[in-house]
Amino acid sequence: MTNGVPRSHDAAYFDRIYARSDDPWQFRSSPYERRKYDLTLAALPRPRFRNGLEVGCSIGELTWLLAERCDAMLGIDIAAAPLETARLRCADRPHISFRQMAVPASWPAGMFDLIVLSEVLYFLSPEDLAATAARVRGCCTNGAAMVLVNWLGQAADPSSGDEAADRFIGALGWGAAVQRRFDGFRLDVIGAP
Repeated sequence: MTNGVPRSHDAAYFDRIYARSDDPWQFRSSPYERRKYDLTLAALPRPRFRNGLEVGCSIGELTWLLAERCDAMLGIDIAAAPLETARLRCADRPHISFRQMAVPASWPAGMFDLIVLSEVLYFLSPEDLAATAARVRGCCTNGAAMVLVNWLGQAADPSSGDEAADRFIGALGWGAAVQRRFDGFRLDVIGAP
């Protein structure tokens, strides 16, 4: 927080986390994560997508699963260390690529018909949430699907999962999302106009 204004977490914040563990949130082994992945995949509104984007892909566990439903899949993350793990994890799927990018300052070129932001929005400041929504609006094909997943536990700054999702959806301006709440997280599905 600077002068009372929440700031997004930067690469150094995540570098410190990944320096302690290559899987700090137990994406590979946690029953919570497995259930969340299953419910995320079940929420996808179509069986197949041409070009998917996962923002905040970390070590690529969800990326690998999403790629089964996409002709091409791009995972981006602010930290370098988890991307190396993700590349190894997804080496058997050549249609997956990864890039280090600090959203919203940098954003991939191209148009996407699936965008997944899973447990990443609450790391962004309100200003960066609005800028990320603008980035998303500019890269979605007609009828694209977006899936937001946000943890509902006690969040640190800059915002809670509910606050981040609500701010992002409001800034996106596409109308109501289909929201479902589960034990520990909320899942929103939004269709591009």
